[in-house]
Amino acid sequence: MIKTWHNTFACFLVLLFGFALFYFGTDGFQAFTAETARVNKLIDEKPKFPDVTFEDSKGRKYSIAEFEDKYVFITFLYTSCTTVCPQLEMNMSKVYDKVPTKYIGKDVVFLSISFDPTRDDPSTLEKYRGYFNSDGETWRMARIANHSELDSLLKAFGVIVIPDENGNFAHNSAFYLVDKKGSLLDVLDYKRIDEAANKLIGILDKEAGE
Repeated sequence: MIKTWHNTFACFLVLLFGFALFYFGTDGFQAFTAETARVNKLIDEKPKFPDVTFEDSKGRKYSIAEFEDKYVFITFLYTSCTTVCPQLEMNMSKVYDKVPTKYIGKDVVFLSISFDPTRDDPSTLEKYRGYFNSDGETWRMARIANHSELDSLLKAFGVIVIPDENGNFAHNSAFYLVDKKGSLLDVLDYKRIDEAANKLIGILDKEAGE
């Protein structure tokens, strides 16, 4: 009888220990993967957009202050990518098309940022934007030529970019929404187009009092 009780108690301790590990390892059951935990941490911390200089497909240079008092809907990409980036930008175009035109350019702008500034010069970006019907104004494509500045942004927003020996990059992908004060507001699944569009439109409608 005592032996049985000891075995039961031991099993209980093992289960309890496993439960505790699972709880803390998943941020209190809110994250079941490292990526989800990373996103949750970003949303909680709401990092400020760092001081960087963009150079867009028109060759114009400016900081994030260019979009002052506007939401900025962002993707990170490189134009030589043949895997996720084309789908990422195609989905970006679908979100763009779902947002009422009264908000586009006035309350929200779209921005695709290359993390391959050496190859993605303005002329390359100008050609690339045409594949997705980006107008170069309310949806701009830009690079950050200064590598230190680029690294500061990637680090702040939790964008993982790992180069390989063939000039390609392994990287995570998402939609990033920056608020009017330049802080990260949300990170959205780029595969869930309707969900991302509805979230953005809901924010814009609320601010417009609709």
